[in-house]
Amino acid sequence: MSESRPPSGARVVVGVSGSPGSLAALVRAADEARRRGAELWPVLAWQPPGGDLACRRSPAASLLPEDWERLARERLEAALREAFDGTGPGLPGPALVARGLPGPVLVRTADRDTDLLVIGAGQRGPLHRALWPSVGRHCLAHAGCPVLAVPPSPLEAALARVHRRNAWRLPLHTGHLRREFEAVPPDRSTPG
Repeated sequence: MSESRPPSGARVVVGVSGSPGSLAALVRAADEARRRGAELWPVLAWQPPGGDLACRRSPAASLLPEDWERLARERLEAALREAFDGTGPGLPGPALVARGLPGPVLVRTADRDTDLLVIGAGQRGPLHRALWPSVGRHCLAHAGCPVLAVPPSPLEAALARVHRRNAWRLPLHTGHLRREFEAVPPDRSTPG
């Protein structure tokens, strides 16, 4: 990303994990940054596998964090390439990799009143909510700047259902897709 600074000093901070929801948030954040004449600050938060406590107990604790941070940087770069078709967002601002839980890292990064914090608001079932804390809820509760929660694409839920059926080796039912396709009116703009 470019290092020239926009005159306004405004920033759009966006949480990136590489998930479909975070990629949608990244694209929306780039649109908001362009509209506001602001810098785009994509942020990927990472933690050692098993968390910091498990990392401190490991004999390799002093060797592996550099590798984990490098892998996190590669994941952030891959997400930027995927979201912007390999061309990059074309906006000023740094791409950041920070160690810590995503919610607190994003709130610490978006620390100005003039910042906008953009997060993906993924679909979360009751089991997921019980086992993992919500980054979005943390950001909404603790951020000192406006927070924009980008809802997931309706296709994301359909993709998750197909993935689950495939993982369990269940047959895919395409009848509803055929019915939806047949219900779409024909395109009148093409001769035919």
